[in-house]
Amino acid sequence: MTISSSLNAGVAGLNANASRLASISDNIANSGTFGYKRVTTDFHSMVTTEASGTAGKYSAGGVRVTNMRLIDERGPLVTTSNPTDLSVRGRGMLPVTNATDVEVNNGDVPMMFTTTGSFRTDAEGILRTDTGLVLMGWPANADGTIPTYPRDTADGLEPIQINVNQFGGEPTTQMSLGVNLPATETEFGGAGDTEELSVEYFDNLGTSQSLTVQFTPNTTVAPSSNQWNMVLTDSASSGTVVGEYTIDFDDSRTSGGTISSVAAVGGSPGGAYDPVAGTFEIIVDGGPITVSIGAPGDSTGLSQLSDNFAPVSIQKDGSPVGNMTSVEVDENGMVRAFFDIGISRTIYQIPLIDMPNPNGLIAMDNQTYSASPESGSFFLWDAGDGPTGEILSFSREESATDVAAELTSLIQTQRAYSSNAKVIQTVDEMLQETTNIKR
Repeated sequence: MTISSSLNAGVAGLNANASRLASISDNIANSGTFGYKRVTTDFHSMVTTEASGTAGKYSAGGVRVTNMRLIDERGPLVTTSNPTDLSVRGRGMLPVTNATDVEVNNGDVPMMFTTTGSFRTDAEGILRTDTGLVLMGWPANADGTIPTYPRDTADGLEPIQINVNQFGGEPTTQMSLGVNLPATETEFGGAGDTEELSVEYFDNLGTSQSLTVQFTPNTTVAPSSNQWNMVLTDSASSGTVVGEYTIDFDDSRTSGGTISSVAAVGGSPGGAYDPVAGTFEIIVDGGPITVSIGAPGDSTGLSQLSDNFAPVSIQKDGSPVGNMTSVEVDENGMVRAFFDIGISRTIYQIPLIDMPNPNGLIAMDNQTYSASPESGSFFLWDAGDGPTGEILSFSREESATDVAAELTSLIQTQRAYSSNAKVIQTVDEMLQETTNIKR
């Protein structure tokens, strides 16, 4: 009966608008929730096909409702003061897991996704939010490089754990000697006094050692040899000679004072001189060090001018042991530990996760999501590569809710609900009139 279908349509309208009211209420309630993705409610008509021979009659099919969480819709980003407050500028999501699963430590740590979070270290040094979300990443090698991990699975991801009492140091692997040797000392019959230079370096344990470099002029050639003998000794191995070289300098008008040639003294432990790079390698107690003295004809490095011995520029890498002071995440997802000696070290990499249909993810508590057949297979990208955006530290993503738009929808929903209630009231009155036909 068509009048009964009108009643059913009115009831369906009430239910549909009640569902829409629930989504609006949820959106407004979470207007201040960081990372919240708003829910939209859509109505769809239902058409009832009439049988033949019923022309002129219409049966109301009513309305059905569907809800969708717009996970791919991002809220505005705001600046914070915490370096491990993270958000994603663009597409992509951060890998997280539950702190309870980490504490169980049974080897099964499920991966979930989120677009923002305020992560801080707990008592174990694990980066987590106050709601129990633990940030995950790939651990780096000791030298700061990231191994190759599978990109279509969560295997390899670990909870990011920061040792806030960590010490760090870097051994010296390269040094550059910029020294001027007095040209007058190589004149025939000169005193042949040795010039000595001590250069600090750091061994593998961050201990300060010294490399002693002695320059002795050759005074046996008239009028001037323009030649020096260079001997390098290592304090870490009780003054053992680690390299010995004969250096000839140019005295021409165009290249006077620059290196002409360098030759390793036969039987010395030092490596061969590379005339292109202007370097040679020595082996100290802790390992190899590349020493740069300049290429032939190059005005940098060693020189022989005037009558003064002058260390002009001594440079080296490496550092002593220092305390970790802070941890930051760069836009490529590299988690770097900073030390008070001015060095930094990569300890983790945070990938960004992407899938074909983010809106097909399963919504969970605390603005997290899990994969589903509707979302498609996920892939772990390097931040800034592929379709993903960048990871921003010192920032959080605000709610995607537009309160003004939600309040407008609330007014429309209220009116629609009242109208459907009026339909039910009207149908009730009509049925009453039908009942009153027979009295």
